[in-house]
Parts: sequence; C-alpha cells; structure tokens
Amino acid sequence: MSTKTNQLVGLAKQSNDSVMVCTTRKTIPGTKPVAIKAILAGGGFPHRLGLSETVLIFPQHLNFVGGIQGLIEKLPTIKPNLKETKIVVEVKTIADAWELVSAGVDGIQFDKITATDLEVAVPKLKAINNNIMILAAGGINESNIIDYAATGVDVLVSSSPYNSKPADIGVKIEPCRVG
Repeated sequence: MSTKTNQLVGLAKQSNDSVMVCTTRKTIPGTKPVAIKAILAGGGFPHRLGLSETVLIFPQHLNFVGGIQGLIEKLPTIKPNLKETKIVVEVKTIADAWELVSAGVDGIQFDKITATDLEVAVPKLKAINNNIMILAAGGINESNIIDYAATGVDVLVSSSPYNSKPADIGVKIEPCRVG
C-alpha cells in the first residue's frame, strides 16, 4: 500500500509539485490504523480521518436542504457556526461548482469529472476565489493521475492504493561464520 501510494505521489508531482495525494476512507475493514501508516509512509495523506474534520456535503445531503440553491441560501447561517471547519461540497457538474464557489464554500470536490473538463474549469474557479480548495475524486489511479494533477487541482483523492497487490517479501537464511 505504501509503495503504491508513493508511486501515485511521484506520478502526480511530475505535473503538479504542490498537489496532495489523499486516500479515501474506504479501507479494508479492520485495517485502518495500518492503512493510514502505510499511506503516510508512501508520502500520501488520509482524506478525512473522521467525519468531524471537514463538513463534506454529498449530493444525497442536498436533498435535505433544498438542493444546491437551498444550500447556497443557508450558507450565511451555516458558515458562522463552523469557524474552524471547512465546508466542502461534492459536485458532478462544473455549473454546480461555479455556483457554490461564487456562494463562498471552502472547497469543491469533483466526482468523476474528466481531467480535460477540469483543465478548463479549475483556472476559472480559482479566478472567482483563489483560496478555493479543489479536489478531484473518482477513478483516479496510476494510469490517469498525471493528467488530473496537471489540471491544477489542490488534492487528488483515490482509493487505488487499497487495491494494490501485496509486496513480495522474502526471507533468506544463510549460515553464519564465527571467527
């Protein structure tokens, strides 16, 4: 897992030296403590160790606040109560991202948006708010991480290291000569 993470970090840094490679919370059951250590050893970071670190609003959550527009209307009431916590919203369209960045969310997490589309969208979103944190998630792996990193996103979120093959570890025992 750490080897795979290190591979992803190395590939991503080829096209964007400041990008972070983070892993999802989708670890193999019972392996979270070891997985986190492996990710860190590989140069990556865990994406939210717990639910309290960031308010990450998924599309399903928007059903409870009246969709994107309902969230935008509620942001002035929500943000003052979350001074130490960032509000990140997962979106599936660039149009939704545009509205949310204009409304003042702290971050946008794109889910399964192509690197080509992000390459166009990221500079435009950063022009609205240069401090916006932009994350790309969904299907990012060693075959496309260079392209995603080149888009200018701040964070790449992947579960790819959890699917890596175990390392082939061997032991060699040889006689010891004394004297």
